[in-house]
Amino acid sequence: MSDAPVHDKKAPSASAPDGSSGGVVRRGLSRPVAFASIAAVFVLFMAASSAPSPLYVIYQHEWSFSATTLTTVFAVYVVGMIAALLVLGALSDHIGRRPVLASAIALEAVAMALFIVANDVSILMLARFVQGIATGAAMTTLGATLVDLNPPHAPHRAGVVTGAAPAFGLGLGALGCGVLAQYGPQPTRLVYALLLAGLVLAALLVALLPETAQRRPGAVRSLRPRLGVAPRLRTDLIALVPILVASWALGGLYLSLGPSVAAHLFGLSSHVIGGLVVTLLCGPASITAFALRGWPTQRTLALSATLLLLGTAVGLTGMQANSLTMAALGTAIAGVGFGGSALASFGTLARIAGPAERGELFAVAFVISYLAFSIPAVVAGFAATNVGLHETSVVYSGAVIAFSALALVAQRLRTGRARNACRCVQPAGAQS
Repeated sequence: MSDAPVHDKKAPSASAPDGSSGGVVRRGLSRPVAFASIAAVFVLFMAASSAPSPLYVIYQHEWSFSATTLTTVFAVYVVGMIAALLVLGALSDHIGRRPVLASAIALEAVAMALFIVANDVSILMLARFVQGIATGAAMTTLGATLVDLNPPHAPHRAGVVTGAAPAFGLGLGALGCGVLAQYGPQPTRLVYALLLAGLVLAALLVALLPETAQRRPGAVRSLRPRLGVAPRLRTDLIALVPILVASWALGGLYLSLGPSVAAHLFGLSSHVIGGLVVTLLCGPASITAFALRGWPTQRTLALSATLLLLGTAVGLTGMQANSLTMAALGTAIAGVGFGGSALASFGTLARIAGPAERGELFAVAFVISYLAFSIPAVVAGFAATNVGLHETSVVYSGAVIAFSALALVAQRLRTGRARNACRCVQPAGAQS
């Protein structure tokens, strides 16, 4: 490995032992330890993003705001995230991964401090907005760094972690916060103090992280808000849109209104239950993303779309029949589909993108995912305030089922095109 300092723009890009394109250019953590550290930081950011979910019921009780305001607080986070994705999505491809990650961690720490001192909705919204910017800046860079550090003997590992870490982190953050809110002191502050301590550790890890991206010109130009995907990648990305929308829209419903549904429709007011609602979706998702890591992506996508459709339908039936068991079973089935879709979707993106395209492509994918995560949830918040939580949940579930069916059609068409392309190529290969 090259020992050239990261600021030396003329230093050659050293070839890493795994043959990856972006060589490590400074001493620090070994590549395996660095990979594990980035995965842990990824989980930390996602845990922090879901931590407020079980607390929304507490905030709502203490500050007396409606479901519309609740989902607006949720959406403000996504607005900040998407703004960061649009502006900063490709920045780490130009200035390096470490500076972007260090800045994101610092901004996330500011958000945790705001949560700790929040005493009204306006401070809560500001904290969520700042957190959204920090998370958006971190996510594409974390995904690209995992691909940079991916070991050659496990080519799918970065895709597995990128698919599993969001769901695992979301579930861990929601459940951990629910337990702390139910049994610990200062329920609206303790979790943020613990997350702040975790961010200090994350900053130390990033300080020791080897730089994996070679600096290149165009950093200022990359800050112009735009969504660009190389023409050769567009067909694959478009085919993934329906399943990204179905899975992340379902996640948005659970993280914004899930605890409220448990409290108002099933009479479960415990904060632990509020966290479990999210974990019941995200726990199976993270396990699935690991368990199916060796499956072909087409097969995983088809299975995931099927399970998203089936699980949402079972959960909807349970809600209509007021059956908690059936609703929980449907959530777990949909969670398996959620995890499989994240694994196959981001695994596909990691496989098809070149080193200089990763940051931007992941930014586009995350923008699509988080628009699906937020806009339907905000609409649901308005609807819940005006027509009721039960009716809103029924319509929302129906929309997820429809997009899951569309995802099945999209994957079948994509598979058919791939088979036709193979038939066209095969005769020429046979003649050679």
